[in-house]
Amino acid sequence: MNVFTKRNALVGFVTLKALEQRLRRKRRSRARRLVAVGLGVASIGALAGLAVLLLRRHQGAEEKPVETDDEIVGEVVTPAAEPIPAT
Repeated sequence: MNVFTKRNALVGFVTLKALEQRLRRKRRSRARRLVAVGLGVASIGALAGLAVLLLRRHQGAEEKPVETDDEIVGEVVTPAAEPIPAT
């Protein structure tokens, strides 16, 4: 009895091709996972940067001093005791 028959050869060939295809899919899926993780890290970094900018802008708006009519370019104007005569 011969073990190496056309049917056995065909079954072996199909099995090897299926295993090769499975390995290729795993390699592709690993690459896809790495790309997805890389994009995730990049997007988290971008969101964190945006959050920092928004927080700085928000804090900068709160720290502005309130301007009154008594201030001219950072100097306090004291009212004159006597009005200045017009010439």
